[in-house]
Amino acid sequence: MRKVLKYQFLFILSLLILASCGKKEQSSTTGWNYNDQKWGGFEKPDYQGQVTGPNLVLIEGGTFTMGNVEQDVTFDWNAVPRRVTVSSFYMDETEVSNIDYKEYLYWLGRVFGESYPEVRINALPDTLVWREELSFNEPFVETYFRHPSYNDYPVVGVSWLQANEYCKWRTDRVNEMILIKKGILNPNPEQKDEDNFNSEAYLANQYEGSVRKNLKDHKTGGERKVRFEDGILLPSYRLPTEA
Repeated sequence: MRKVLKYQFLFILSLLILASCGKKEQSSTTGWNYNDQKWGGFEKPDYQGQVTGPNLVLIEGGTFTMGNVEQDVTFDWNAVPRRVTVSSFYMDETEVSNIDYKEYLYWLGRVFGESYPEVRINALPDTLVWREELSFNEPFVETYFRHPSYNDYPVVGVSWLQANEYCKWRTDRVNEMILIKKGILNPNPEQKDEDNFNSEAYLANQYEGSVRKNLKDHKTGGERKVRFEDGILLPSYRLPTEA
């Protein structure tokens, strides 16, 4: 008798699980089904949180007092205290190294080298920053960026404009890697000139790429490209700014 009751309980439990799996999630304001072509196809992505990019660590945000928090005995009033709130953000765990920047230069040469060699040339770091009066840094001028013994050292001689271009490139490469790992795009090492993955162009439907399998379109029943609203692609990398 106990075995019969046990089997009946398991059977009912299985039916409940199957019923819950087949039930569509509904809007709490309209009652319409999400991700259902029969109900218009409004999509609610199954968002599990932002993917952490390579070498990034999460810095938790908070609120602090910026400015002079003690008595201003000189009455300069040039550091008036104010409450500042900083949102959580991601930051590289280490500085951008020489090998990281060499990878960037290699990609520029591979993609633009034949038609636009100046693109790579303009991205080269200024190794002459090592030269100073009354100092002998000439060996660093020749070896610091080029020799493999300095591969893991921080890159130097990069201007603000060059660093911004590096951030754009890194955004594109990381997002391309995410789409490849999710089976949406195929790796394409033959990209040349303007025919290369760019996050903004991809989101604006101006770049197709080597498609492996796009996402399901709940509106048409077919397939569609990834949108920023899906939460798959990362926001743009950027340089730190002052508060």
